[in-house]
Amino acid sequence: MATDYSLVFCSCPDKNTAKAIAEKVLRARLAACVNISAPSTSLYWWDDHIHSDEEVMLTIKTQTAHLDALFESVQSAHPYEVAELIASPITKGSDAYLNWLKEVTT
Repeated sequence: MATDYSLVFCSCPDKNTAKAIAEKVLRARLAACVNISAPSTSLYWWDDHIHSDEEVMLTIKTQTAHLDALFESVQSAHPYEVAELIASPITKGSDAYLNWLKEVTT
């Protein structure tokens, strides 16, 4: 069933940090695939001010059952005081892709 799978979004300060986190969760089999998106500008509230920074976004594909362990793994390696970690259910996907996702994260 598709809702057994999730996409996790995580912003990182740079490509090296993003790659290190991606490799960490892949090696631990907490993710099947991680996309690292080109830098973008993030605007956000922090310490009562609006900030603007270049960041790199990770899109992590995983089994929903792995979310707690995945979040813990990312947070332990992430340099931000408050790491952006947002999970969204995968409501539909090709059977072949979802079977592969399950196989490599089991």
